[in-house]
Amino acid sequence: MLKILNKLSDKILALPSHRLYEELPDPTLVHIKGKREPALFLTVLLHGNENSGWEVVKNILNKYKEEKLPRSLSIFIGNVKAARYKKRKLETQTDFNRIWGTGETPEHIMVQSVIKTMRERKIFASIDIHNNNGLNPHYACINKLDSRFLKLAREFSRIVIYFIRPTGVQSLAFSELCPSVTLECGQPGDEYGIQLATHYVDKILHLEKLKAESGIEDKIDLYHTIGIAKIPEDLDFSFNGKKADIEFIKGIETLNFEEISDDTLLGKVKDNITKPLIVINEEGEDVFDKYFSINDNNIVTKLAIVPAMLTTDKNIVRQDCLCYLMERYDLKQGEKTLKDNASLWA
Repeated sequence: MLKILNKLSDKILALPSHRLYEELPDPTLVHIKGKREPALFLTVLLHGNENSGWEVVKNILNKYKEEKLPRSLSIFIGNVKAARYKKRKLETQTDFNRIWGTGETPEHIMVQSVIKTMRERKIFASIDIHNNNGLNPHYACINKLDSRFLKLAREFSRIVIYFIRPTGVQSLAFSELCPSVTLECGQPGDEYGIQLATHYVDKILHLEKLKAESGIEDKIDLYHTIGIAKIPEDLDFSFNGKKADIEFIKGIETLNFEEISDDTLLGKVKDNITKPLIVINEEGEDVFDKYFSINDNNIVTKLAIVPAMLTTDKNIVRQDCLCYLMERYDLKQGEKTLKDNASLWA
């Protein structure tokens, strides 16, 4: 299932992500020798519709076509089958960014071999490149509050999200091996996000070491993910005013990264629907009633919250979630402890 290469040909580098399957029909791990060791690890196309990571790979390798990379580079190219159809994942597939923990599927077993290989090779840092489908800024995510992780994130954006769930994501698995980060580069095809990430990867390739940086807390806007909001499968929903069990306000995705106050209207529901969202916190508890209420068929917030990754793409909502809920976070609070019920965030 996993193909291993030591270079990417010009023919492959000329392809857009949705045509990669023509040359790389399966997930591929590529090891390219550079001037310095250990290698930087890049992950791209864990979601087939998120093409920015592949464009970054092409930009970097084309820039250094005639010379050695500043540092060795290992690249995992993920869900090329879904990329063919510009989909996050195919209906028959497991989400490629939920397979990096325990599991018995062929995909779980495949990425465990990737983890084992990169552990043995040792790596400088890990960068997982993504897009999202809502209106979000460009930001970075980390899973540990180690100063090296914060430094790695801050080199991309002042906005940094700290999270410990979902547990099956690539960055969390690699955080046990090296400083790791997830980059969110705007929507698929966002040219500014692609250029920003290309410049970032090039900069990290040139670093001699990831130095711990004092005063980093004054240079970032740190958020912590406190919950994930999903829509029950038996309820239909709309974002455009169309009649449904849940009718969200038009333009709801513009609330991403806004600190919205209590009593903010998010939508309306049909009669007798008292719980239109499943909101799971880090402890695996459903906390809908803590954050939301239904008043005269309106969904309103009960507390001030910061939503992220709100999307109006119904397929993404069904496959993943409506959004994540966040709070501002102080580094003095320290790291969170991972508890059971991880499957509730899957």
